[in-house]
Amino acid sequence: MKDLEQRKSWYSEVATQYTSQQRKNWYNDVADAYNRTRPRYPQQLISRAVELAQLPKEAVILEVGCGPGTATTAFAELGFSMVCLEPSQKSSQLAQQNCLPYPKVEIINSSFEEWPLEPSRFDAVLAATSFHWVSPEVGYAKAADALKDHRYMILLWNMTPQPEYEVYQVLHEVYQTQAPALGRYEQRETQEKQVKRFGQAVIDSGRFQDLASEQLPCEVTYSIDDYLTLLSTLSPYIALDSQQRTSLFTGLQATLERYCGSTVQVSYLSAFHIAKKI
Repeated sequence: MKDLEQRKSWYSEVATQYTSQQRKNWYNDVADAYNRTRPRYPQQLISRAVELAQLPKEAVILEVGCGPGTATTAFAELGFSMVCLEPSQKSSQLAQQNCLPYPKVEIINSSFEEWPLEPSRFDAVLAATSFHWVSPEVGYAKAADALKDHRYMILLWNMTPQPEYEVYQVLHEVYQTQAPALGRYEQRETQEKQVKRFGQAVIDSGRFQDLASEQLPCEVTYSIDDYLTLLSTLSPYIALDSQQRTSLFTGLQATLERYCGSTVQVSYLSAFHIAKKI
């Protein structure tokens, strides 16, 4: 139960510092940036998750926290019907636009907690790097109740993109000066442990079993402007005071341009968990 307790502790801290309305609108100001720069999920992993979850072609999927549709369109392209919940108004509008080619996708501007439960309707509950925003006291139980018997929860995770360690070392001084708490480098082993904890929390909820997980190392090359835009969509950067964030990004940009030229390569771990409703 330790991992579930850690998640409850994280959520409790966020809920204490920010109102429900603030949490709903957390990504509003960066919704366009999120849509443009957040990494997509490898089709290889999505196809594998669909296979292991034994989703029939006529499956109906409930997606929790779809954002601008970062993972939604990949599932919609496979022909599934989807009901997608997104608390941020701006992000849900972008999801509507991105999903226009898919008439079997419905976008609802609502949090999972406020959404009226439709018991035993869905063949899968999907969340793509979003379920940590759902109250642990509500999330797993409500997800299980929304599922048909013996159906699956699918959690996708893209971990925080990391520059090469040599680049991180060059940037470290900027972070130490402007935002010391953000000057952390996540090694692959660290991200693997985080992914494992996310999966264990599903089992610790007591509502799911038969956990299966797979992961894939990924790399993306960004222009420096796009890399900084990507950073602006990450929660620790959103939480910064605007003046502090501006000073940090000014320092990062100058250092990156001096050291890297015009592009920066990042790597991250992409993963999924699936678990069957008990």
